Amino acid sequence: MSTYAIGDLHGCYVEFIALLEQLNFDPAQDTLWLVGDLINRGPGSLDCLREVKALGNSVRCVLGNHDFHLLVVARGGGQLKKYDTLDDILAAPDREGLLDWLQSQPLAVYQDDALMAHAGVLPFWSAQQTVSLSQEVQVALSSEHSGAFLTQLFGNHPDRFVDDLEGIDRLRCIVNVLTRMRFIDAQGRLDFAAKEGLDSAPKGFYPWFQYPRNDDLKLLFGHWAALEGQTPGAQVNVSAIDTGCVWGGSLTALNLETGERTSVPSQQAGGR
Repeated sequence: MSTYAIGDLHGCYVEFIALLEQLNFDPAQDTLWLVGDLINRGPGSLDCLREVKALGNSVRCVLGNHDFHLLVVARGGGQLKKYDTLDDILAAPDREGLLDWLQSQPLAVYQDDALMAHAGVLPFWSAQQTVSLSQEVQVALSSEHSGAFLTQLFGNHPDRFVDDLEGIDRLRCIVNVLTRMRFIDAQGRLDFAAKEGLDSAPKGFYPWFQYPRNDDLKLLFGHWAALEGQTPGAQVNVSAIDTGCVWGGSLTALNLETGERTSVPSQQAGGR
């Protein structure tokens, strides 16, 4: 019985299946933690979504920014972007069931001192607070007003979480932290412009994982392919597991019990 955390799939279905085969993954005994961004940019977005949903209770998954993008396009009036590969999902006969499943997923998973979120966790958020904030978003996603929530979801403001935020500003900020965060300043303010490696940090901003925490949580995140699975200068127990499969890198699984990493090479051209 093993638990594997796998980095951003981004529609890399062939590599996903190859990785599961290399792990000898048994859904009757093993568990997958998927760090979000299951879909988009790669050629097998529909197959990835169907496969993960079919794995049922053997999977624990969090939402990433591309997963939210699909939900906003499908149910919040959003528009497709130039390099999106979501048409197959939007036209699929089982579309509504797949979207319902995706929309029911959390933004954070916490178990046995391991906390997973797509982009990471603010250094002053405890595991319990992170899960509670994730649940606030889940309530909005499952409410009868979820379409209105998705319509208002995207935006860069507010760019700093404070406890007295309310309404859509609070929910948007929670989503941005857990699905879009890379660099923050000492007050926890997010920068949304820099998306490359550590040398792209704006003045006064540092990777979120370089700030100390008051606990010894094991943090798992994806989202930041430019890190290539490395976290230089980390002040916390943190594992980056997005190794850029859709960009020509690899798809990586981390065994949560042993710390061993297993990767399969990308079969993508690694362009956009």
